[in-house]
Amino acid sequence: MIESRQGSKGHEHQRPRPIRVVIVDDHPVVRAGIRHLLERAPDVTIVGEANDGSEALSIVARVLPDVLLLDVMLPDMSGVVVAQRVKEEGWPVRILALSAYDDERYILGMLAAGAAGYLLKEEASETIAEAVRAVARGEIGWLSRRAIAVLLGRVTDEWQKSQVLPPGPMPDLSVRERQVLRLIAHGYENAQIAAELCIAEGTVKNHVTSIYGRIGVRTRAEAVAWAWRHGIAEALPSSGAPLTHRESQLGPTESDTAPHTTG
Repeated sequence: MIESRQGSKGHEHQRPRPIRVVIVDDHPVVRAGIRHLLERAPDVTIVGEANDGSEALSIVARVLPDVLLLDVMLPDMSGVVVAQRVKEEGWPVRILALSAYDDERYILGMLAAGAAGYLLKEEASETIAEAVRAVARGEIGWLSRRAIAVLLGRVTDEWQKSQVLPPGPMPDLSVRERQVLRLIAHGYENAQIAAELCIAEGTVKNHVTSIYGRIGVRTRAEAVAWAWRHGIAEALPSSGAPLTHRESQLGPTESDTAPHTTG
């Protein structure tokens, strides 16, 4: 459905031209609700409604609205495809996604396709109307709180993953040194490490000194951070026996019997 609302030229100077909006949603009741809430805004006029993507593209091509209020899930094509087509055609139309879904794939897909914002249908009518105005002014990034929460969750997850390097082989660390470093990362003092590994405390100090040199740190705190970043500091068993089966079968290593040095 298309409507054309144009004021006479003689009255254009009296008030700004209203924001022309096309609504795209495959549920008639939803479209009627959106139309009702937007028609209450004196600066917004509905110039078309579409039930699916094909109809939406046809209407947009004919009326070139200021804002395309676009659902994500449509019967014939996704809102992402519609947004991409609008962008490819170079039509001067701003797109505001209005969806029932807060799925990360839909949010990122719509934004990547050129949508200036992403709102949920549960938003208050004032919020939707204000978003339409903002998008028409050229603003971008108008997101619902839930959409923001989803994106922040993704950013946080990606950041956390970036802080942990792939485990990989440890640079020149012996099995015993990995054991010591793992315990250090979990807050064990030298005496506790000695008791845990059944070796002398002086031997633990030797290992600590050697570990510092091999991983390039100077303090215990730096060693702890290094161990966590490189995936060595996996959780310890509640039994208090942190060694793997292979490690538990080892006897004293060559460095366990080395002369004591301070560390």
